[in-house]
Amino acid sequence: MTTRTRVAIIGAGPAGLLLSHLLHLEGIDSVLIERQSAEYVQARIRAGILEASTVELLKQAGVGTRLAAESMEHRGIYLQWPGERHHLDFVRLAGRSVSVYGQTEVTKDLMRAREEAGGQAFYQASEVALHDVGTDRPSVTFVDSDGRPQRLEAEVIAGCDGFHGPSRGAVPESVRNTWEREYPFAWLGVLAEVAPSTDELIYAWHPDGFAMHSMRSPRVSRFYLQVRPDEDIAEWSDDRIWTALTTRLEAGEPGWRLETGRITEKSVLPMRSFVATPMRHGRLFLAGDAAHIVPPTGAKGLNLAVADVALLARALTAWLREGSAGLAESYSDTALRRVWRCTHFSWWMTTMLHRHGDDFDAQLQLSQLRRTVGSTAAATELAENYAGLPIGYQ
Repeated sequence: MTTRTRVAIIGAGPAGLLLSHLLHLEGIDSVLIERQSAEYVQARIRAGILEASTVELLKQAGVGTRLAAESMEHRGIYLQWPGERHHLDFVRLAGRSVSVYGQTEVTKDLMRAREEAGGQAFYQASEVALHDVGTDRPSVTFVDSDGRPQRLEAEVIAGCDGFHGPSRGAVPESVRNTWEREYPFAWLGVLAEVAPSTDELIYAWHPDGFAMHSMRSPRVSRFYLQVRPDEDIAEWSDDRIWTALTTRLEAGEPGWRLETGRITEKSVLPMRSFVATPMRHGRLFLAGDAAHIVPPTGAKGLNLAVADVALLARALTAWLREGSAGLAESYSDTALRRVWRCTHFSWWMTTMLHRHGDDFDAQLQLSQLRRTVGSTAAATELAENYAGLPIGYQ
């Protein structure tokens, strides 16, 4: 079966869903193709920190009603190491805050908007392949959830299908460049049914390794522990997790205590930096994790995807509706400026806070932490990057 649309979007995570919604607002038709089920996509627990520009965009796009009502606005974060905990006030330093609102909730809001718009989507699609992306007649073939071969013809293909999707591989090797950094540690992520023990996120350097106290709601907390990349999660009982979190997080402030509760999820998250260029080849445009991955320390992954999609929606609107190709031609260069800035910030936060190397490296990290909390200029640099650069950052 052959279907035709203006924009074929591969991947129905937040990036693909948001792109389809922004295009719909401009009267541009699109079709989504997703290898997972809608239930799986909606249930994926990922990022939880939204930059100010992300919040503003979602509200302007009409999908921010629940975000405005249920998110938790944070003025900043805490940085700590044994014996010291310091608050960085982003609003005072950079004039912007961040919001705690889980990626699962963003996905629910966008899926509801897609359903209300009556947009077409193929979930549980297999054997997805891109064709003729270097021509003006690109297409996508796949097998739908009922086992029927499908062909989707489009004017443009948007690859929003993550690191393991087929879109990036459709860019010819002769023009594709990749940069990658594997980190010698990972995160053990924990979701627990316990009210947060802190009003804002805690990033903790500790001789045993990094720890983080985050949250998803007033009743659900999110924690991370630095572990080995090959860590066997079966070796981490609930008691062992709480002991490690208590040791690392309580070290920063005497008298402060970590509340514990029932752990509902635990997983090991690898840490890597990855950038692939260009983000546009012919009629194929890449966005989000299909083009870049950052370690989660700087809370940039979802926000970078949103920034990509915002730029891409503007570019495609100008091209497909008005016949102006300038923004489409500059999309990759424009997006990559922000990508590399956020990649550097995520690398910097990661290397400053995670125990690695020898004791000499540890003293350098502590020196950097003291400089960051003790210098207005250094604190402002962190605040500006964490709270979020403009989407069209140049």
